[in-house]
Amino acid sequence: MAETDEDAVAAADDALYVLTAVLLTPAQFPSVLGDDYPEACAALGLAPLADGYGLVLGQDGDGARWTVVIDDVSLVAVAIASWDCGMEYDLSPEEHTVVAALPGWPLAVAVAAPDVPAPHDPGPEFTDRPPLAPPDTAVWGPAQRRLGADEIALQWAIWREQLSDEDFTPASSRSAAPGAPTSEPDRAGTDRDRAAADATDPAEGTANRAEDAPDHTEDSVSQPLAGIRRVLAEARAYVETPPPLGRVRSSFAPGDARTLRADGPGWSMVARTDDIAFVLLDEEPGEVLPVGRGPELPGLLEALDKMAVRPS
Repeated sequence: MAETDEDAVAAADDALYVLTAVLLTPAQFPSVLGDDYPEACAALGLAPLADGYGLVLGQDGDGARWTVVIDDVSLVAVAIASWDCGMEYDLSPEEHTVVAALPGWPLAVAVAAPDVPAPHDPGPEFTDRPPLAPPDTAVWGPAQRRLGADEIALQWAIWREQLSDEDFTPASSRSAAPGAPTSEPDRAGTDRDRAAADATDPAEGTANRAEDAPDHTEDSVSQPLAGIRRVLAEARAYVETPPPLGRVRSSFAPGDARTLRADGPGWSMVARTDDIAFVLLDEEPGEVLPVGRGPELPGLLEALDKMAVRPS
């Protein structure tokens, strides 16, 4: 457990105006902070406890930003569920549940407490820790790639309905990722003929189809296909050798399906166990690559679902 800074806790606990809260558990954590649960904890200087934490983000009476870490995960879960249902809930953690009070916010918060100064980091007289700040998502990189995958998982139906059977033939689709930087060229149209990957045999079938894609050089097509081959190989390796906790997560989906989320060095994958997968790569800024179901993807997704962590 992280050592509690008593002065910081006292400062943060003094009339803390709670703005929002998030869970930091193996099955549910802000993926913008890392590819897995231990990495997300490390970003906050916390030990990866098996039961996880609740993060309470708010302002003190002077308007300073604080993130109060508590070990009462169920309290935060109830508060989030109540707020999601439009109900009021007074999130007031007991003092003995406070693990640490960290200056700043690790996530972007769009609201502020009323009748207090504008949000700002607390001064050095209150804490000797550097203030937390949200990861930079102004340019494409790991944080924005993971945010894009979050959005696809949240809006699966919208993304899925953009694809038809033709999108897994030589004239395949590539779409701009959610939150793609506006400084990047809009390649959703110009790249529409670049081949999507098919999980049947990435090294064979898709490479051959890509050769027939018009108006693109061989290198421009082979780069994303090579990335997808790497992603599928690493995902298969997870089944044999379990990755760090939280690299593969399973959550609710309509019917008997599950939504799978897997991450790795430089990649994120979102899939439905009864459908296809979408892949995002660090080396492919702003692009979403659909992976055809084929005969092998169902087995891979089933195996990943069996070893994935799930919300309790």
